[in-house]
Amino acid sequence: MLNLERLRTLDAVARHGSVSGAADGLHVTTSAVSQQLAKLEREIGQQLLARSGRGIRLTDAGLLLAEHAGRILSQVELAQADIEAQRGQVVGEVRIAAFPTAMRGLFPAAIRALRAAHPELRVHTTELEPEPGVREVLRGDCDLSVVLDWNNKRSPVPAGLERVHLLDDAADLALPADHPLAGREVVDLEDFAGEDWVSWPRGEFCHEWLMFTLRAKGVEPRIAHVAADHHTQLALVAAGLGVCVAPRLGRLSMGDGVSFVPVRQPVRRHIYATWRTDAGRRPSIRAVVDALRAAGAPLSV
Repeated sequence: MLNLERLRTLDAVARHGSVSGAADGLHVTTSAVSQQLAKLEREIGQQLLARSGRGIRLTDAGLLLAEHAGRILSQVELAQADIEAQRGQVVGEVRIAAFPTAMRGLFPAAIRALRAAHPELRVHTTELEPEPGVREVLRGDCDLSVVLDWNNKRSPVPAGLERVHLLDDAADLALPADHPLAGREVVDLEDFAGEDWVSWPRGEFCHEWLMFTLRAKGVEPRIAHVAADHHTQLALVAAGLGVCVAPRLGRLSMGDGVSFVPVRQPVRRHIYATWRTDAGRRPSIRAVVDALRAAGAPLSV
């Protein structure tokens, strides 16, 4: 009989592409991964890994067994989901991730509500940007991730995942408090064509959205500063170093240094929860979604 944990280890190596990546994903040591794979090789009587330069690759037998392992583990997860659904109890462990403002704006209230309503449910959280969060869910390293897209730039749902809308999050233009336009009731993005901008890191979905949106208005943005954290962005704005788009979710007070002005053509982020299709029947997933929706309801626009 093939050992399920050893199949899980092989599946992790196939998904992550390395022993160290599998160890990180499984939260074990590289030595433990190597030992599990060595035992699996002895069980089936074939070599599963081979050296490839400085790394490793799966042999033909390894690729074949990893393909079966993925299907077996998916069926096991489906069975677990069905058992949980049949029992109808919100118990066990659930691993959830979210991008920083959602983690700050939604998780405290949602997890507090989950702990009160379902004391036997253990919730583990991780801060991840949307794209890494989706990858973690696809790999099975995370059960549910909170992700986003924008009203004028949507993101597709990868095969094998489901998602549900949680809330819409408005965004304003953040500018230094002494900026000439700080007293306006509304502004247009093109009003800031000649300004320095503070943006998210290049390659991130939100940075690509900002470039796409400004260029669609005939503005070639001058990105002067890059920061992943919104409060770092706002600190740069408060210092008079540029302007930025500032979503309202998870926003903390910045004192007198920053003025937030709505955009005439509303700028909104759509916030979703996403999970693997075969886990959708788990009561714990439904409970987390309900708690996130309730936490987001007062904030939605």
